[in-house]
Amino acid sequence: MVQSSGRFRVNVDGPCAKGYENNASAALVCYLVSAAKTGSLTLVTRGTFPMWTARSVVVVIVLQAVSAFAQTPSPALLVLNKDANEMAIVDPSEMRVVGHVLVGESPYEVATDGKLAFVTNYGSHTPGNTISVIDLATWKEIKRVDLSPMQRPHGIVTSGGKVYFTVENTTARWTNPSATRPPERRPPDGVVSSYDLSGQGGFRWSWSTGEHGTHMLVISEDGKKIFTTNIQSNSVSVWDREGPAGAQVTTIPVGKGPEGIDMTADGREVWVGHSQDGGISIIDVGAKKVVQTLFISTKRPNRLKFTPDDKRVLVSDMDGDEVVVLDAQTRQQIKRIKTGGHPEGIQMTPDGSRAFVTLAQEGAVVAIDLETLTVSSKLQTGPGADGMAWVK
Repeated sequence: MVQSSGRFRVNVDGPCAKGYENNASAALVCYLVSAAKTGSLTLVTRGTFPMWTARSVVVVIVLQAVSAFAQTPSPALLVLNKDANEMAIVDPSEMRVVGHVLVGESPYEVATDGKLAFVTNYGSHTPGNTISVIDLATWKEIKRVDLSPMQRPHGIVTSGGKVYFTVENTTARWTNPSATRPPERRPPDGVVSSYDLSGQGGFRWSWSTGEHGTHMLVISEDGKKIFTTNIQSNSVSVWDREGPAGAQVTTIPVGKGPEGIDMTADGREVWVGHSQDGGISIIDVGAKKVVQTLFISTKRPNRLKFTPDDKRVLVSDMDGDEVVVLDAQTRQQIKRIKTGGHPEGIQMTPDGSRAFVTLAQEGAVVAIDLETLTVSSKLQTGPGADGMAWVK
């Protein structure tokens, strides 16, 4: 790039010139990306034109050009890098990161309605109390919803034009949130709440589970039942909109440290992983009770997810550095897939061909071929890779 007679001229040759003969902006982006990768980008100034000015102009041109061509791939995989306070946008067909969006501190989970992404900002030493709303067309955070007095938002899903999320405690019911007060001595103030996406938005509904550490949640296809795990209370809370006498709440005892949770596509079963005893509780949705408990010898199961056809269940074992694959019908283990790197979040392609698993320790995502049950590729996304969502 050369400054001459008060104007800039871009000399572009090679593949960029051949591929974008009639599109100067696209050629510029191509050239700059290529030059950045090879380290061959140079600026030449003449006369008294300051170098810093030339660099500033380059930055402006680059940002404008990239902004004009930024586009969320279809489909796309959204990955939260909690140690970088950002959301990565991934093209899953090519396994490459196409963009990043800054969000709040320590984002843990993300959900999407296809146009917007919703990120729970859990916080680090200071409890978080916000949800970031991201426009997937512009890759910008367009709103940060203040959840006060609720703190530590975590699990999040979209359903029926609303966003449902969990919070682990509420300052309105806990006036002294000091680090010296152990969880078992705090009021049981886990909450599930919803935020309306229509019109001006706003909170429309909240339900206090009356349990400790309300963490992850799933919602039935018709939106009538919500199941949520309560880590410190060793329980699952169920909210049923159509109980015998109206809305009904049921608490189901499960194993130690329930965390990961998923529901079968037919809505008949909910499986819950126990992060502290390596077990899985299988809940009959109609009966609202545990009908079977599996022990699969995991060290710290973090998330579990059904394949779209309900035939298999994948469980990420954080401390075991592997993913356990189970047959959902026989309840037997099929395979243990070594991933390394502290596996956490799990996401599936709608066609059931691949599963994606985040590796928090490596800041990466691995793709697992669900036919061969092997790791097919790995992509670095950013430090502390965790929650994911799929954009169709």
